[in-house]
Amino acid sequence: MPPLPPGILPENRISEYDDAPGLGALNRGPPRAWWWNASLPLAVAAAIAPAVTVLQFRAMAPLAVIAMLLAVLAHRRERGRWPWPRAFAVPVLILLAAFGAVSVLWSPEPRWALAAAGSLAGLALLGGASAVVVEDETLSGRRALGWCILGGLAFGLLLGAYDNATGQSVRAAVRGLSETRPGLEFGLKPAASFMALLLPLVLKARLPEALRWVLLALGAILVFLMPGETAKIAGLAGLAAAALVRVGGRGASNLIALVLAGSLLATPVLLPLTLRPDIAAEMPRSALHRMLIWDFGLERAAEHPFLGWGMEASRNLPGGRDNPSDASIARLGVSPTGANSWLREPGIERMSLHPHNGGLQLWLELGAVGLVLGSLATLALGWGATPMAAGVLASAAVSFLASFGVWQGWWLASLAFAGALAAGLSVRRGQER
Repeated sequence: MPPLPPGILPENRISEYDDAPGLGALNRGPPRAWWWNASLPLAVAAAIAPAVTVLQFRAMAPLAVIAMLLAVLAHRRERGRWPWPRAFAVPVLILLAAFGAVSVLWSPEPRWALAAAGSLAGLALLGGASAVVVEDETLSGRRALGWCILGGLAFGLLLGAYDNATGQSVRAAVRGLSETRPGLEFGLKPAASFMALLLPLVLKARLPEALRWVLLALGAILVFLMPGETAKIAGLAGLAAAALVRVGGRGASNLIALVLAGSLLATPVLLPLTLRPDIAAEMPRSALHRMLIWDFGLERAAEHPFLGWGMEASRNLPGGRDNPSDASIARLGVSPTGANSWLREPGIERMSLHPHNGGLQLWLELGAVGLVLGSLATLALGWGATPMAAGVLASAAVSFLASFGVWQGWWLASLAFAGALAAGLSVRRGQER
């Protein structure tokens, strides 16, 4: 269809891209008020989520779910159709959830398995649909979302850094405590990981490109001012992956996707290589305990290598509540005496809730089937990713491999939320820059 002659459009109409006259004006009509955008719930959540996680990270689960659900409903109201997910990763994740649901037949925790499977499937659908909401949004709505992400992250990072510098004074105050108490700082670690996950989204702010990268680097520095070694590494990984894809283009993003997917698939081979006496000898107490947890997880995973023990079975494995075994301790070359006598203390368990390694948890609970599906989903998420999306994926991969349980509700919701924003904003619209 040939372009319309200049001046044919009414002066009070604008294009769907908001910047100049265009054919979209014939269908969309006058611009909507900012509060009528379908993406508004996501923008509000992005503006407050970082600060909310500083105060209570578990609140991210209801916040993300409500925001994504409202955005999907708003899109249905506006467009007259549901925003069905378009990403290939969504059906793969649903297939993984379906296999997890089937694993109730042999799982020692059927109730937990069903809950985790339902949560994974629901959040995959909700995240994929929310990505479509962002993708279909007007240019002004997408820009507003970018500003909300930037402002929310700036406030959240400063609040978290201040809280940590003042001995968790903020987190103590909201809990009605007159002074801090031991262990309160641990709640700030998940908040730092969440903000490291969102950091690459700063690259979508409508600012000069050099300034976006400076802000991303400053955000990574602020993450370093909060507790949590994993969060620090995740922040750096997100920055490095985004920069690599910015320089190397699609080929670099495909390479990152292949490396992450391949590493996940090779977990049964790669993880045992880290459980060496020379490495264990240099580890602090927490890291040594984690190595012993991995040793136990590998031992149990090898008993059911193809189908696993069942989704969420990690929390109730035979022997999981016992002290580390003599065999595990010997394999790491440590002695449970002297400085390591804590290995025999009550509460030092072989595995309490999860193995603190996403690849191991997938293999342990869902066997080789789970590893294959998880690797395929990772490959789909990262293939051809933009610098922003590659950064989010790399940051998520660090936390996945070294920190939270794979099926933790607040973390799954955080991943769905961040993934939706990254996927939706990665699709360029009209005159977007």
